[in-house]
Order: sequence, then C-alpha cells, then structure tokens
Amino acid sequence: MRIGELAQSSGTPIETIRFYEREGLLPAAARTEGNYRIYTPLHAERLAFIRQCRSLDMTLDEVRVLLQFRDDPLADCGEVNSLLDEHIGHVAERIRALRALEKELRALRAACPVPHAAADCGILQGIDHAGTQPAAASKRHVRGAH
Repeated sequence: MRIGELAQSSGTPIETIRFYEREGLLPAAARTEGNYRIYTPLHAERLAFIRQCRSLDMTLDEVRVLLQFRDDPLADCGEVNSLLDEHIGHVAERIRALRALEKELRALRAACPVPHAAADCGILQGIDHAGTQPAAASKRHVRGAH
C-alpha cells in the first residue's frame, strides 16, 4: 500500500509516518520505480504498536526501547518492566502536579465569585501576585510529556 493508504487505514498523518521513518521507529519502505513508498502489513502492525505506545504518553526513546524488545521476542523483558515502572512513576508525578494545579486554579476562581470591574478582579490580582515569584510559576507548569 502507498503512504496515503497507510495513513488513512491507520488514522496517522502522512508527515507523522515519514517522521517515524526518519527517527528509525518505522523501517524505510521499499520504493516503486516512480519513487512511491510501498508499505506492507508489517509496517501497519508496527505503526499501530507505535501509535499505542504514544497514546500511553511514552516518549520516542521509550518506544524505541520497546520496539527493540518486540523485535527480539526471546530477550528477557526485565528492562521492559523497568521502563514501564519508571513511566508509571512519571505519570503519577504528573497527576500530583495536575491536582495541585487544579487546587490553585480553584482558589483563583474563588477569588472572584461574581463578575465586576477587571481592576478589582481577584483572579487577575492573584495571577499578578503569583507572577512576581518566577520560581513558583515554573514549578506549577505541568508538561505534556516527561
């Protein structure tokens, strides 16, 4: 199948497929005489595995390690277990950070229970006050990936 067909059947943008190829996650496809990429069902299976890993919020490096083990089915999977344990730890930390962020946002929201002049808005004043403490602001930011 061509890249467009793989993209459509997998729900993956063409540029993402090309990116995975450049990153070495997806093996390069054979090409036709007209220089079109031709993908096999194995490419589709590998792409589905990569997409599932990414949906679990795994980094490309984590996906790379998992693919190495997937490609070597006789290898001991102890490192896979360790990788997943570490990833669970990252997720737990992000959940804690998100809960703290939610608490802070709710406190800000409570500072302005009813609409009135922006000059007297407790939310804006709270953000202004917190903004004078740059170290605190950077600690509150919750990144999308670890």
